Amino acid sequence: MSPTFSSLQYRNYRIWFAGALVANIGTWMQRVAQDWLVLTQLSDNSGVAVGITTALQFGPSLVLSPVAGLLADRVDRRRLLMATQTGMGVLAAGLGVLVLSGGAELWHVYVFAGLLGAVAALDAPVRQTFVAQMVPPEKLSNAVGLNSASFNAARLIGPGLAGLSIAWIGTGWVFLANAVTFAATVGALAAMRVSELRATPSVPRGSGQLREGLAYVLGRGDILVIMAVVSVVSTFGLNFQLTTAMMARIEFGKDAAQYGILGSVLAIGSLTGALLAARRERPRVRLVIGSAFAFAATTAVAALMPTYQTFAIALIPVGLSSLTMLTAANSAIQVSTPPEVRGRVMSLYLMVFLGATPIGSPVVGWIGETYGPRWAIGIGSVTALAVAIGATAWVLRTWHVRVRYHVTTRPHLEVRYPPRTDVAARLGAQEAADVKTSV
Repeated sequence: MSPTFSSLQYRNYRIWFAGALVANIGTWMQRVAQDWLVLTQLSDNSGVAVGITTALQFGPSLVLSPVAGLLADRVDRRRLLMATQTGMGVLAAGLGVLVLSGGAELWHVYVFAGLLGAVAALDAPVRQTFVAQMVPPEKLSNAVGLNSASFNAARLIGPGLAGLSIAWIGTGWVFLANAVTFAATVGALAAMRVSELRATPSVPRGSGQLREGLAYVLGRGDILVIMAVVSVVSTFGLNFQLTTAMMARIEFGKDAAQYGILGSVLAIGSLTGALLAARRERPRVRLVIGSAFAFAATTAVAALMPTYQTFAIALIPVGLSSLTMLTAANSAIQVSTPPEVRGRVMSLYLMVFLGATPIGSPVVGWIGETYGPRWAIGIGSVTALAVAIGATAWVLRTWHVRVRYHVTTRPHLEVRYPPRTDVAARLGAQEAADVKTSV
């Protein structure tokens, strides 16, 4: 089997991958339909309204992610996932019925977005850490990459399919279709061989466990750098639902189908990035920072594209750079974190990743309304460049890294680390070795 797809040799992961692919297609269809409903039917092309909807959908992560991470370290992850996936399906069905009844108002969408965000906040850390139970430790990075590939393969299909479905049958039916797709993940979880799932340490109830997870993260400089970069880029740059909707509708005067196509084109780059990530055995912090630089450059180019066609093409490298950054960040944290604290660490990562969206979306929406959609993309480029420069300066100063560029048969950067750093002194020899190989 190809190294890119090696995790698929494990039956439980193979079943999970197939079910998640179906559910992810439905999720992308709902995201497109929800934003289009708010932008075109429930508001007068209001970027702020779309931004608020997005903020409400991701806002609960700021509050619930730490609790969800603790649950992921304590309870049966498979059963908890069955409950959260069922809950999200029920909410999608409820919104679909409301829209089809003709009584949907903007505040209704706000409420459903908030409820869906609450369930998703409980689901995300569990879903991230459950991967480690389906594959051996040496395949964890590959499985994380394939998870991203599944999500972005769905992104390749879902937005375009949603755009056509909205034009043919309306947004309400898209929501109902998404509700049905959650049966795929619930069915996959039910069909797994529980005996083949890898046991992970279960943390007993006790006081101070949330603080313990936070203290662990604060003692890991590599994780803090990753979180800082991802947080800033996510806040101002990863608002593709909002920015592509505004570009399609306001800048280029396109309809729902053409808006959906932009999401699918973006996914071409994202899927490529995910498949490349699945081949990496050891993700590195420098890849996260380098991808942030690439994201700044590619979004700047996209913001300047003069036509719908050139803008669509420019989204491909945007998708590649953003997904490379996110997959490298996720894998670097999971691979280097002990199983007994992994749920809490991943919940903090997801809190800065998903929780940044409620802060950024309304701001980016206001910038798009006030100064135009191109500036809504441009602010993501500027902030990504700033945090990448800041992270590079911090790493060079704190870890005393030496970087050399080699022009050989294969031009590359050589990064050298000293044998002993203050990172090593703080974390101990074993964890310092993890840091060095992951930078």
